[in-house]
Amino acid sequence: MSLLRLEDLTVTYRTAEGAVPAVRGVSLELEAGTTLGVAGESGSGKSTLAATVLRLTPPTATVGGRVLLDGEDVLTMSFGRLRAVRWAAAAIVFQGALHSLNPLQRVGQQIAEPVLLHDADVTRRQADQRVRDLLGQVGLAGRLASAYPHQLSGGQKQRMMIAMALACRPRLLIADEPTTALDVMVQAQVLDLLTTLVRDLGLGLVLISHDLSVLGTTCERLAVMYAGRVVEEGPSADVLARARHPYTRALSAAFPTIGDAAARFAPRGLPGDPPWPGDLPPGCPFHPRCGEAVAACAGTDVRLRECGGAHRAACVHVGTRPVEVRA
Repeated sequence: MSLLRLEDLTVTYRTAEGAVPAVRGVSLELEAGTTLGVAGESGSGKSTLAATVLRLTPPTATVGGRVLLDGEDVLTMSFGRLRAVRWAAAAIVFQGALHSLNPLQRVGQQIAEPVLLHDADVTRRQADQRVRDLLGQVGLAGRLASAYPHQLSGGQKQRMMIAMALACRPRLLIADEPTTALDVMVQAQVLDLLTTLVRDLGLGLVLISHDLSVLGTTCERLAVMYAGRVVEEGPSADVLARARHPYTRALSAAFPTIGDAAARFAPRGLPGDPPWPGDLPPGCPFHPRCGEAVAACAGTDVRLRECGGAHRAACVHVGTRPVEVRA
């Protein structure tokens, strides 16, 4: 049984301008002790996907499909059951975590809070020891538990947020852009920490980022999202080396090669902007920006197709037999 399984997940927001589909029929799986990277530009549905796993979408969202966590559907859980699952079974490190700590509380108090809430038998002394153990796990000195957030560096704050997510020993960790606003050295340290935690604790990790190079070096599998759908999925090495969807290739090419003067003075970005989710173009949503588009792209909304092994892509140029979503 998969640790996490998304089956035909849809999320639509109700707005003054009408219905806005943020996630459109996403199906993904994650086994315990493995890593899945989710890539895409802003607005592709990555963060909405992360929030939906633990039913954290706002009341304006209508959610369809299934989110199976250890075989249990999160979307149909009672609130009491859902409260027990959050933190204890799965936890999220949110985007903008550097600003998520309460500036009026010492960080140790904030990390201890979920421990005390989820285990009534734990004493304050035991919770404090748990905090020190957690700080050691993320490479920080236990004395920092008495610090206030403003006394910590950006990298230390990010590690504190990871420690807080691990407070109740979850089996699933979702990290939404955990290295945003960090310098490259600290970014490398945080990514190495996440990789170590997966190996040592047997966690399942979903890592969300716009940076394919980050995901490629950290995650075993990669899913690329565009306009609310997964347009390519497979083993990270295979997806990066033999990308079959033009959007994946464009994302890879958007990052300049260090030391390459041609890349520096003639960066290869993507023309145009991602489509507004409430007004998607017909056919493949990427075709107005695609340099490989043909007439069929404007009239065919292609779903994921097999392109060798566990590699799938949603493009008219890939194969002829659509992949069926398992029930």
